[in-house]
Amino acid sequence: MNWLFLAGIAVFLIGLMASIALHEIGHLVPAKIFGVRVTQYMVGFGTTAWSIRRGETEYGFKWIPLGGYIRMIGMLPPRPGDAPGKLRGTSTGPFQGLIETAREAAMEEVRPGDEDRVFYRKKWWQKVIIMSGGPAMNFVLSFILFSILLVGIGVPTAAPIVSPQTNTCVIPVSEKRTECRPTDQPTPAAKAGLKPGDRIVSLGGQKIATWDDATRLIRGHGAGTVALGIVRDGRPMTLPVTLIAQDRPSPTDPNKVDKQVGFLGVLPSQVMEKQSFGMVAGYMGELTVRVAGSLLNLPEKMVGVWHAAFSGQERDPEGPVGVVGAGRMGGEILSSDMTTEQKVYNLVSLLAGFNLAIGMFNLIPLLPLDGGHIAGGLWEGLKRAFARITRRPEPAYVDIAKVLPLTYALALVMIVMAGLLVYADLFNPLKLTG
Repeated sequence: MNWLFLAGIAVFLIGLMASIALHEIGHLVPAKIFGVRVTQYMVGFGTTAWSIRRGETEYGFKWIPLGGYIRMIGMLPPRPGDAPGKLRGTSTGPFQGLIETAREAAMEEVRPGDEDRVFYRKKWWQKVIIMSGGPAMNFVLSFILFSILLVGIGVPTAAPIVSPQTNTCVIPVSEKRTECRPTDQPTPAAKAGLKPGDRIVSLGGQKIATWDDATRLIRGHGAGTVALGIVRDGRPMTLPVTLIAQDRPSPTDPNKVDKQVGFLGVLPSQVMEKQSFGMVAGYMGELTVRVAGSLLNLPEKMVGVWHAAFSGQERDPEGPVGVVGAGRMGGEILSSDMTTEQKVYNLVSLLAGFNLAIGMFNLIPLLPLDGGHIAGGLWEGLKRAFARITRRPEPAYVDIAKVLPLTYALALVMIVMAGLLVYADLFNPLKLTG
């Protein structure tokens, strides 16, 4: 483990902590705007490492960098029939006792004069905005990072430029090897004198702008002699090449073989191609669909993580990865033999994707996630709208305390899932570079 690997882990963790801090600011700012008293703003969990008090709020960091929170007073309403700030002294049943204990804890920080500053008494749309602020901040961060990635750095793209890794011999597709043998015949490209760095610009008078253009025209031409237009060291040239017919892997389906198509014998070079801002939204849209699909299949994916952790099966590249695994990826990226540009691209991509995933995960409409509180606010809004339309009395605040037993059960499941991911990321990590 070299220092670059450790530096990569540190870079990712710093980016993650910044993302968490901004997520919580997404909750903090609207909460203060709407008059909710916020007693704590913390990044991390566990014992407090450092804190400072400004006004009525304590700001600080905790030692375990696996999340964060803001503490708003009055998250749970009193039991129906109780005056605000007062609770009955008795309750029956273990679940009811659990709920009442939580109500007591929620009311402990409510001081005289705070009656209108408790979270549960805010308008339904204010609650939705406060709880949506965190995920929204993650989406904004993700958009900014993907914009830097696509517009500022560019996307790795196969360009019609002869790669230095190009073989000079014809290797049949049926032979799983990359090294040339003395008996192998030279490729048409080698015979024509193509060199690494030559940009292919035309074939038979037809313009080539992308590697897809080159693949389509070369394969479609078949065997025979054709004029190949190239640019070498800034000078346009035309070379006569004699293409041969070969079986080649399909460019759209790696498990399929295209029979007897035209073959030149060059590999493309990877270049960073900058995109327009319009591409950012489309790229994020496609990635959002993939993340949503992974979240819907999360139970099945976690079964795969279990098998990978304890049975040695290969990790699913589309499966979930925890903070430990993502940190290891950061170390792997920085310590790899990639170019500096590629390292920056992959680190920014990792952080951007993590922010998108965090934002979407938090929108799942289950407590204790933000989505559970958002769902409660929306339900309260629907109830109040229905009461106005039907001229009924205004309904009570939505009492999310009633689902606390389920909340604690889900929290326990999330803790188990997080522990499983940590174990799998340590002993059978998902690797980027093999």
